[in-house]
Amino acid sequence: MDKNKRSSVISDITVERLDNRSVRIGWKTGRRDLGVSIHYGTSPTGSGVPSGHVIRVTGMNCAEVSGLDPSLRYYFRVVPDGEKGTGIADRQVHLEGAVNFRDLGGYRTSDGRRVRWGQVFRSDSLARLTDRDRTRLRHLGLRLIIDFRTPNEVKKSPDRLPQSSTIRYLNLPITHGEFDFVGAVERIKKGDDSWLTEDFMVSGYIHNLDEFAHVWGEVIRRLIVPGNRPLLFHCTGGKDRAGTCAALILLALGVPEETVIDDHQLSNILIADLVKEAYKRIASYGVDPQKLSPYFTAPMECIISFLEHLRQTYGSPADYLKTAAGLSEETLALLKEELLE
Repeated sequence: MDKNKRSSVISDITVERLDNRSVRIGWKTGRRDLGVSIHYGTSPTGSGVPSGHVIRVTGMNCAEVSGLDPSLRYYFRVVPDGEKGTGIADRQVHLEGAVNFRDLGGYRTSDGRRVRWGQVFRSDSLARLTDRDRTRLRHLGLRLIIDFRTPNEVKKSPDRLPQSSTIRYLNLPITHGEFDFVGAVERIKKGDDSWLTEDFMVSGYIHNLDEFAHVWGEVIRRLIVPGNRPLLFHCTGGKDRAGTCAALILLALGVPEETVIDDHQLSNILIADLVKEAYKRIASYGVDPQKLSPYFTAPMECIISFLEHLRQTYGSPADYLKTAAGLSEETLALLKEELLE
């Protein structure tokens, strides 16, 4: 980061969704007379301001933006007087049929840059999308959807994608992670529950890292092509296979490990209500829901072990991506050029 670069007079910028038509943008500042402009629109524009609308406040540390179209996703840029400002958006894309759909934008890298908003998304299954969801996804302008589920999972629960000639679908199956819910419950009913532990899940993360490097490399090769963005990748729960992919992309961009862990753990917040419903269903079968907890959540031990395995086995994320995933220095440099601001 340039040491001569003047730090902003505001910090800790947040977006709080008030309802499906309004948000509150907040920030911290020591300036009581500071003027701040909030630019917002539906198209992220790199280091510039979103085209669309602007509101202005003075001497405040928040501003509410209302009258938003619930079928559209909005991007904001908070611009204090005399500065270029900082881009921000609601990380979660709020849908009725997918709860773990979110933007990887906004994360700060170790050298002070940020991941561009609106370029790469991660999600859980798209099989339950409603018609309103499909309309919203069409407005997102997605160009490529990568599905990490196995052919059997895809056959049982195909994605309900928007009708659009510009969206392409690619299945890159990760075979470890497929889970036979009914079979698992039957095994546990019979007292066979010793297999489903955090160690079982950790081994899955390590397996995905060691055995599917070619898949993660292919995702990044696709991601650097502007015509493939916005790009969405997903699995079933959006936390393990999608979590592995998200972690590798963020690490490749220079996002610190602490932030990667936080992003991984965000799944536990977004899927909390679904987990409660799943636990009720499991309990109705006479099975202790906690026995299935490692599968239905995103255990922190998994992402920590994943990061440790990267360092101990490959040296660094970049070494892994260059050796195991087969990516060149030029590809990794282009990834940063395309996705950082």
